[in-house]
Amino acid sequence: MRPIGFSTGALALDDFRTALSILGGTTATAVELSALRQRELQPLVEALDGLTLDKYSHISVHLPSSIELEFECRLLDIVAQIPRDWPLIAHPNIITTPDKWRPLGERLCIENMDKRKPVGQTARHLRDVFQQLPRASLCFDIGHAHQIDPTMGEAVLILEEFKGRMRQIHVSEVNSASKHDLISLEARKAFSIVSHLIPESLPAVLESRWKTGPTPEEVQCEIDIAEDLLRSTVLAG
Repeated sequence: MRPIGFSTGALALDDFRTALSILGGTTATAVELSALRQRELQPLVEALDGLTLDKYSHISVHLPSSIELEFECRLLDIVAQIPRDWPLIAHPNIITTPDKWRPLGERLCIENMDKRKPVGQTARHLRDVFQQLPRASLCFDIGHAHQIDPTMGEAVLILEEFKGRMRQIHVSEVNSASKHDLISLEARKAFSIVSHLIPESLPAVLESRWKTGPTPEEVQCEIDIAEDLLRSTVLAG
């Protein structure tokens, strides 16, 4: 059965404790601990030993989406303190010295990007990234792929070429301003085009966001929608 849950950053920005409290009231079995800003990474890692994460069969950490050039080596020192079986989700634009990242192997999970980023949006871009990081894995972001190509043609190319690298997926709707929204009917129709290409056991992390802090019931509703969306048997029918 697919582990499914939420990114803490989607539920409560940099307040991962509040996010975990919300998620604790749901059926979530996956969690992505988010440190989207450079300043958030060290405090998150220092707090790991005190967090209750027993309910989650899949745990990942989202690294900062942008960093200062001189922080790259420091970041790699910090992530050495994270359990080795947790994927490290990374935007390819933060990797300026691939040689330093290669020892992470498949723990390094590269995410396909939205239109704001200079690299990582297409299968061709990702091919270049994986040539430099041959053992890295893939976090496939359905919302990003839909924003780049609403026909989902590019998504199909990414999934077909890199299906052997997939370790996690991100699920949400991504609007024209590159902000994450709740999953809409239009997004469901688009996502259904590729759901059969996503292994049923692959962990799914939602990044849907509310204007104000969500309740556990609202989060559970979005999880239920995503589970239905990703169920390949629905497409087959």
